[in-house]
Amino acid sequence: MIELYQIIAIIVSIIVLILSILRFRDGKMSLGMLMVWIVIWLIIIIISIYPNDTNYLASYTGIGRGLDFVLIIGLILSFYLIFKMYNKMEVIEEELTNLIRELAIQNKNTDNKDKMEDKVDLDNKTE
Repeated sequence: MIELYQIIAIIVSIIVLILSILRFRDGKMSLGMLMVWIVIWLIIIIISIYPNDTNYLASYTGIGRGLDFVLIIGLILSFYLIFKMYNKMEVIEEELTNLIRELAIQNKNTDNKDKMEDKVDLDNKTE
């Protein structure tokens, strides 16, 4: 008999799959990330439909119960995604710092050029 948590997991997974496909179609997600999310949510659907099969995977890997296996894999994947996001943020922060530095140099050069033009205009008026 199917349990309530299985129904909820399947519905949530289908909704997130649809949202992921829509984000990809709008150009807000790469094909690689779309494939990763499709695989993850399909695995969640399969585990929701066949929860007892996780016991086999757990015993094969030496983990006591199927639920423990699912939670450990979920934690590992969560930490991996956090690591990827942290690295991405570091790259964006470095790019932003370089962009701000370049803009500051351009503004300083523009200000110096404007000051020189103002000085030349003043010199021409005094003659």
